[in-house]
Amino acid sequence: MHFLMHLFWAGSAAAGALLGSLVPGGVTGLDFALTALFVVLALGAVGDLRGDLPTWLLALLSALVSVLVTAAVTRALRDLPVTQSRAAAPLAALAVTAGLHLWRRNALLSILAGTAVHVALAGTVFAR
Repeated sequence: MHFLMHLFWAGSAAAGALLGSLVPGGVTGLDFALTALFVVLALGAVGDLRGDLPTWLLALLSALVSVLVTAAVTRALRDLPVTQSRAAAPLAALAVTAGLHLWRRNALLSILAGTAVHVALAGTVFAR
């Protein structure tokens, strides 16, 4: 089983490298895919805890995670004032990723859609 998991990992990495070489050099915003992945993983982990934890503890943990995520996003965007239009692309993409995942519960769809929104907005509407 471990061999198959390693084979899948290596094969996926090789396929990503080959497909990544086909992406034109001027495309910006693909780095958001990693952010979208972690948003989807966090939402899935919290969703899995619903039946295991008391409601008050789940609410407390959700509030703590919200504070930590807000601090991380604020730190990441500290050099980019939210009043600038460039900050709208990652914020809109985060909203699309989280909203779509909460609605459809499809990790791949959420990550792809959030990344597509970020690439579209960062490369066109909110380009530097």
